[in-house]
Amino acid sequence: MIQFEKLPYPLLIAGHIILTIFMIALPFLIPVFFYAAIVYFGLRVLLQKDTGQEALMACAYLVTLEVFLRMNQALVFYEMMKYLVIIFMVMGIIMRGFSLKSIPYVFYLLLLVPSIIVAAGNIPLGESLRKAVAFNLSGPVTLGITAIYCYQRPITSQRLDQILKLAVGPVVMITTYLFLVTPDIRDIVTNTASNFATSGGYGPNQVATVIGIGMFITFVRFLRVKNLAINVLDIVLFLGMTYRAWVTFSRGGVYTAFLMIIAVVGTLFFLKRSEFRVSFIPKLAVIAIGLLLAWGYTSLVTNGLIDKRYANEDAAGRAKEDLSTGRADLITIELEAFLENPIAGIGAGQVKYYRAKKDGILAASHNETSRLLSEHGSIGIFSLFVLILTPLFYRLFHSGNVYFYAFLIFWIATINHSAMRIAAPAFFYGMALLYVKPAVKKKVIPMVESKKILTT
Repeated sequence: MIQFEKLPYPLLIAGHIILTIFMIALPFLIPVFFYAAIVYFGLRVLLQKDTGQEALMACAYLVTLEVFLRMNQALVFYEMMKYLVIIFMVMGIIMRGFSLKSIPYVFYLLLLVPSIIVAAGNIPLGESLRKAVAFNLSGPVTLGITAIYCYQRPITSQRLDQILKLAVGPVVMITTYLFLVTPDIRDIVTNTASNFATSGGYGPNQVATVIGIGMFITFVRFLRVKNLAINVLDIVLFLGMTYRAWVTFSRGGVYTAFLMIIAVVGTLFFLKRSEFRVSFIPKLAVIAIGLLLAWGYTSLVTNGLIDKRYANEDAAGRAKEDLSTGRADLITIELEAFLENPIAGIGAGQVKYYRAKKDGILAASHNETSRLLSEHGSIGIFSLFVLILTPLFYRLFHSGNVYFYAFLIFWIATINHSAMRIAAPAFFYGMALLYVKPAVKKKVIPMVESKKILTT
């Protein structure tokens, strides 16, 4: 069976661009491609019994593909990708086992149960308890299962880089799709609000978040790969993705991507030798110049509105009072719910109904941290302690994963501006828990010694 993650990088990128063009021309190919991907990865896991972390690779690819599928209504139901991640992770756990030291995450999953019991007594008449619980707990359950799979699971740095390389493909598809199907930016950007038109008609927040993953991976590849042609390809992809993320006018995903980049640069700087640090400088200079040019172009095509967006101003240049674009009000109400129900909270999926009673607006949470407090109460605080302290304690003894802080930052930043609407934050949290080993270098036998061996 073809191992796509081992294909030459330019071929992998070109293949995804060509696929996207065909999908735009023939939309029925999108669900066909999706189900073909599920079958392909499922067979890889079954046939190879997850000996090469095939389950992890399947999930990395699918979570970066999720937003593209949602943009094109190719998912059977909204939370489908989270369930697929759970299925693949469970397959991997069954085939290869899991570390007994991942018990904190079993405890974390058990902490979610009381919120279901509380929700059963609080659900409004006519509303579905199953849907409310499934929507709000599918993300946390995905995180828990992924963490159990990943915790101390050995993987070589080379294999991890192959998995991340493959995960770039779906982000390239999203970026290509946006360049080809969205109208001229000058015609559709008229204010500084998040823009659905530049985001392919789907949520700008989620689109920018997933593009941010691509920005991070291509940046890291540009920094670490020593091949001029590949470097040129990665810097072009990085700048193209950055431009498309900027013009969504959603800042959360962009800020998160740059925080991840800062984290990985810092990690590499402190872990590597001084010569390696010096080699960073020319590449970082190229990226800095590229970003300045890309920002200038973005400012030009948006008539300066992108500058005002990141300065937190409206189209007329007046400072906006609410930097959080309404999220602060949601958090305030969720904290009120916690103070009223501090022990077990108001129950899974109940915060939107609570807000409807308070101010008449039925809206889901944008912040997973405050949602945990309001819907799970003090139990939610324990959950947060488990999620934050377990990886930090783990890091004290396992420092081989250079992406550890970047992945953890992606999780905490994303859940605080976009909750767990997509599967990516839950999955990349788990990726921080991998036990990354350096790639084994093959020993080269000197020619003289090899002759001795042949003659004995």
